[in-house]
Amino acid sequence: MINSKVADMPQTQYCSDEFWKVLKQEAQTVAKREPILSSYLHACIINHHNFESSLSFILSNKLSDDVMPTLTVREMFDEAYMLSPEIVEAAIIDVQAVVNRDPAVSELLPVVLHFKGFHALQIHRLANYLWHKSRKDLSLFMQSRNSENTGVDIHPAATVGKGVMFDHATGIVIGETAVVEDNVSILQNVTLGGTGNEQGDRHPKIRQGVMIGSGAKILGNIEIGEGSKVGAGSVVLNDVPCCVTVVGVPAQIVGRPDCNMPCDSMKQNVLEDESE
Repeated sequence: MINSKVADMPQTQYCSDEFWKVLKQEAQTVAKREPILSSYLHACIINHHNFESSLSFILSNKLSDDVMPTLTVREMFDEAYMLSPEIVEAAIIDVQAVVNRDPAVSELLPVVLHFKGFHALQIHRLANYLWHKSRKDLSLFMQSRNSENTGVDIHPAATVGKGVMFDHATGIVIGETAVVEDNVSILQNVTLGGTGNEQGDRHPKIRQGVMIGSGAKILGNIEIGEGSKVGAGSVVLNDVPCCVTVVGVPAQIVGRPDCNMPCDSMKQNVLEDESE
């Protein structure tokens, strides 16, 4: 029987208006406490009238280069946020997922300003938006810039849900036909890849609540069942049922997570899981 210890943990959950109010207050507090950052915080957060304006400013400055000026990139973000407001709502949920799961984070502001895993995911959302608008060349350019800036390589066609956390993020690779559902945590150097040069649907499907440990490789059109955990360094080549822990090369079932949502508990010590 799986318990639900995570349900007892305090969770940060703000609606969009509350989220923006709290984020702005945090920025104002830091600006007073650390004057050397004041102009930076005003430019990124305090001077903006809503979260989407702030986010498009932060991301466009991160992505711009000699080929693609900041204003041009920002216009793309602004268009995406206006025509697909669910992208902004997903970003708000993503920030709160990091605050709730990462013991090193207690406020919204550091995630929005500094966390490259969060930035990489939001840049992917723009690339995915462009991909589905049949602007594939531009979306691939965004993928390239994302990889250069964050060390995260996600094909623009990949489907990624909300409440997703890329922890540390460096080296994460997600292939074209991969699906990552809502409320998933992925650590650094994880690959959701294919097994060769096959065509068609060829990448993993990661269901809700999953946690994937650092360095894991999940290869092929396989499914990681809801509420399961993949141990660090594992190589997964076959479907994984719901609510189990898999470890090894190749990965084998070794137990069951001690909560319903491993993505929230972030417990990477599989020895603490219930054995089979």
